[in-house]
Amino acid sequence: MSALHDETTVVAAERVSAIEGRLTRIGRSMATAMIPVIGAFVIGGLLLAVLGRNPFSFYGNVIHHGLIGSLGRQETLIRMAPLLLIAAGLMIAFPAGIWNLGTDGQYVMGGVIVADLGPELAPHFSGFVLFTTLFVVGFAVAAIWSLIPAILKAWYGINEIISTLMLTFIGLRFSAFLVKEYFYDRETTVPQTRVLAVADRLPRMFSSRVHIGLVVGFVAVIAVHFMMRNTAFGLRLRIVGMNPKAAIHAGMNMKALTLAIFTLSAGFAGLAAAVNIAGVDGVVRAEWNPAVGLLVVPLVFLARFHAASVIAFIAAFAVFQVGGESASRKADIPNFMVLFMVGLLLVFMALGEYMQLRSSRKH
Repeated sequence: MSALHDETTVVAAERVSAIEGRLTRIGRSMATAMIPVIGAFVIGGLLLAVLGRNPFSFYGNVIHHGLIGSLGRQETLIRMAPLLLIAAGLMIAFPAGIWNLGTDGQYVMGGVIVADLGPELAPHFSGFVLFTTLFVVGFAVAAIWSLIPAILKAWYGINEIISTLMLTFIGLRFSAFLVKEYFYDRETTVPQTRVLAVADRLPRMFSSRVHIGLVVGFVAVIAVHFMMRNTAFGLRLRIVGMNPKAAIHAGMNMKALTLAIFTLSAGFAGLAAAVNIAGVDGVVRAEWNPAVGLLVVPLVFLARFHAASVIAFIAAFAVFQVGGESASRKADIPNFMVLFMVGLLLVFMALGEYMQLRSSRKH
């Protein structure tokens, strides 16, 4: 009886220790994620004070116009949809050791094809068939566009940071060429594609302007999180990211995995463009460049590729982006604060990673 009691006590102590260890890891992760955010807000507030603006008033207006007000809250949710889908792609690429920084070019290439195809298909198809087709096309076009840096990486060892950034520049120019020469709506004086009618766009939810693309974004982030954490394919991708030599030694097909990582990551960027065009814009103009891809990069890293954290950081960023526009107008300053905050986040995140690395080396 005494032995059984002792064994039960040991098991209970081990469970408590495991829970405490998990809570400690969660606390450290939260601190690591929040310190750069707090640092960015403090430095941003100091800059506002130097410019003669009240930082508390500015941040209060950001929250009010981006979260509390009904119109602002709806706009925040609308902007979250493509950001979540881009984040889903980066949640595949970065843990697998692939620095896909060409999401803006992949987004634009997928978007321009979807924008041209949408008005062509709308008279013949509607509802689920139309939207599924546009989503698949956006995903496929962006994935095909990413094969160039993927092949350069897999077969020739060319750094994907350089190739994806260069492909972004080429994609922006090529998409503008397509709009001006082939997809041009002759009934307008501005070079743009034909407009997808409002009646043919994604359905709205709860009698609001928020379309179902937001649900697609949530599902994509959660599905990618599950795939990376709970499937054999996700495990292979993480092994490739952590130790490529071990992956090769284990007999993994590195070329095939590299192609898969690129096509999935880029495909989600193209899907993001399809959702935004089919849900909101309905048209693409020449020289179109939303430039949202690189803005998502620090958010995904801050979230440590965890679905719930990614959603939270994307939501906070969308609030700041929407509210920051109104707050900047009220404060009579250029609308640069969002980009400035992103830059500060990157700086503080790099400092945090550096301090963690030094600490780990000491121990």
